[in-house]
Amino acid sequence: MSGLPQLDDLEVAGRTVLVRVDFNVPLDGGTVADDLRLEESLPTVRRLRERGARTVLMSHLGRPKGKVVEDLRLAPVAARFGELLGAPVQAASDTVGEDARAKVAALADGDVLVLENLRFDPREEANDPEFAAALAGLGQAYVDDAFGAAHRAHASVVGVPERLDDVAAGDLLAREVGVLSRLLEDPDRPFTAILGGAKVSDKLGVLDNLLGRVDRLLVGGAMCFTFIAASGVSVGASRVEQDRVDTVRDLLARAEERGVQVLLPVDVVVTREFAEDAEAETVPVDAIPPDAMGLDIGPETVERFAARITDAQTILWNGPMGVFEWERFAAGTEGVARAVAAAGGFSVVGGGDSAAAVRKLGLAGQVSHVSTGGGAALEFLEGTDLPGVAALRKDR
Repeated sequence: MSGLPQLDDLEVAGRTVLVRVDFNVPLDGGTVADDLRLEESLPTVRRLRERGARTVLMSHLGRPKGKVVEDLRLAPVAARFGELLGAPVQAASDTVGEDARAKVAALADGDVLVLENLRFDPREEANDPEFAAALAGLGQAYVDDAFGAAHRAHASVVGVPERLDDVAAGDLLAREVGVLSRLLEDPDRPFTAILGGAKVSDKLGVLDNLLGRVDRLLVGGAMCFTFIAASGVSVGASRVEQDRVDTVRDLLARAEERGVQVLLPVDVVVTREFAEDAEAETVPVDAIPPDAMGLDIGPETVERFAARITDAQTILWNGPMGVFEWERFAAGTEGVARAVAAAGGFSVVGGGDSAAAVRKLGLAGQVSHVSTGGGAALEFLEGTDLPGVAALRKDR
C-alpha cells in the first residue's frame, strides 16, 4: 500500500467529507435484499462520525444509463444504511443540484447524507470535468471506500480526488489493497490459485501475472475446457474459446518451465442440453460424449483439488467450478468452497460469483478475506494500478 494516504491522517472534524461508497446493492420491491455492501461501509462511516465529520456518501446503483430511473433511487438504500448505522441518514433527491447543495450546507458535525444515484447523470461515467468539479465543490476532503468501483475512471472515483488536496483510502479500500498486495508481493508457500468461471479470456491477464508467483494452479469452470482442448483432449460440445487455445497452450508450457503444477479436471458432470433440469452424468474428462457439454467438475476432481488446497499456506479462489446457480451442477463449487474454508492457510476469495457462493453456503466467516470487488479484484491481480487507487496516490 505504498503511498496510499490513510484515513487516520485525514483532518475531518467540522469538515464536509465526500465518501465514495459502493451501495450497488440488489433491491426487491424497494427493499435492500442483501446488506453485505452496506455493512462493509459501516466502519469508515462510523469513524468519520465519531471524529465529527459531516459525511456525504456518493454511490451508483444499477445501470440507469444516464437517466433517472425511479426504481434505482438511493433513498431506500439510505434508509436501510441508517438502520444498520443506528443513526439518521438523509437522502438527497439529486447529485449536485439544488436539493443536494441545500442538504449538504445544512449538515451538522456527525450527520450523514447520501447523494442521489450518480449514474442518473451521464457525466459520471464520462468523468466529465464540470460534473467532477461540482461534486468536489460539495466538500473539503475525499475518502474512497468503494473498492468495487476502483477500476472505473469515473468522475466520483478519479475526478473528485484530483480536485481536492485532502484525500484518503477508507477502511474497506485499504484492506482490499493490503490483502491483494500480499498475494502478489509476499505470499506464504505453497501458494495455490483456483480459477474458474465461464471465459478463459477474462482471466488471461490474471493467469499471466500469477504464473511467476503461484506454486499450483487449479482450473475449473467452463474455462477449463479451453485448457483441456489445448492439451489435445476432445471435450465434446463443451464451451471452448478456439481463438485462445494457442495462448493457453503457451501458458501451459510456461507453467511447466517454471515448475508450476497445473491441475485440470479428471472428471466432469455433463449434459446434452443447457437447462437447470437437464439429465446429467459424471464421466472421465477424456470420455465426454461428442454431443455432451460439461457444466461442473466431477467428484474425483473435487478430491484432487481439495488435496492441493488443504495444505496450502496461501489460497486465491476466483470463479465458480460450474453452473452453481443450478443445484444439479453446484457440487463442484461447493466442494471447493468447503475445502478453502477448511484450509488453515491465508485464504482470499475474489468477488463476484465465488464470493456469492461462499456467502450462500454460510462459509464467508471461515475465509480470511472475501473481496467486495469482482472486476476490480481481477484487474488488481493482473498487476494493474486501479484508477481509483492511483488517484489517491497522485504525487502526495
